[in-house]
Amino acid sequence: MIVRPQGNWLRMLLVWNGSVLPGILPQLALVLAVSLVALFGHGRLFGTTVPLDMAPFSLLGVSLAIFLAFRNNASYQRYLEARLLWGHVLISSRNLTSQALAYVPADRLDQQDFARRVAAFAHLLRHQLRGTDAGSDVERLLGAETAAALAAQAYRPVAVLHELRRLLQAAAPAPQAMWMLDTQLNALSDAVGGTERLASTPIPYPYGVLLHRTVYAYCFLLPFGLVHAIGTATPVISVFVAYTLFALEAIAQEIGEPFGRVANSLALEAICRTIERSVFELAGLPLPAELQPDRQYRLH
Repeated sequence: MIVRPQGNWLRMLLVWNGSVLPGILPQLALVLAVSLVALFGHGRLFGTTVPLDMAPFSLLGVSLAIFLAFRNNASYQRYLEARLLWGHVLISSRNLTSQALAYVPADRLDQQDFARRVAAFAHLLRHQLRGTDAGSDVERLLGAETAAALAAQAYRPVAVLHELRRLLQAAAPAPQAMWMLDTQLNALSDAVGGTERLASTPIPYPYGVLLHRTVYAYCFLLPFGLVHAIGTATPVISVFVAYTLFALEAIAQEIGEPFGRVANSLALEAICRTIERSVFELAGLPLPAELQPDRQYRLH
């Protein structure tokens, strides 16, 4: 995820890192080449005049804008829901740790081990969603033996939640306290299910295919519709229009996969580190360093 202070108008015009421009430069270069062909060929392609004017582009542009808006809204809703789910993970992790430390006697529950397991749960969920190896984080928090045992599990965050529930049950807190603790465990389990649903149910593929084909057809045909109306300005206007359409498609694709590792995905490492620091502070453990943006203002 890109985090940076709000820049002034000039900085926003020139910003490079965090924008989708680097990823769409090849497409823009291709549109520029097609525009130059249309300009110097006077609207001809292979010796044949391409019979286009701006009327069909005006009609198609309206429908394309509506469809792009739908695609971006759907992607942003996924991004927002993913962030809300991880917010619930943070809140429930704090509440669970605080309640366990307050309501379960210290002689019945290893409080620091419990806090480490809560932190490990968050890291395991992050790695499960991204399909990455959680071994180093689990070994750092729980030791090599526990890390090896968890590596054999298919659903590791769920296995940690089950172990937390077992530890609390063995500590035999008061029934009302156990009810409150179980509520937090259920909230964490709900968050796991919600993130798994988002990760396993992408936006239907035909939407992306249709939008992709329509955007490319529009951008590559546009110069032949503009050349007779605006002449030498055709390459500039064509590239600018293509930039807006290609960029909107690229943004929708990035934020539509909120658990990914691209620049504009959720900063899951930072969220997990915040959870770890929060529960460690409650349990009296040394706090790990807070993550800071790198030189490119990137914070995963």
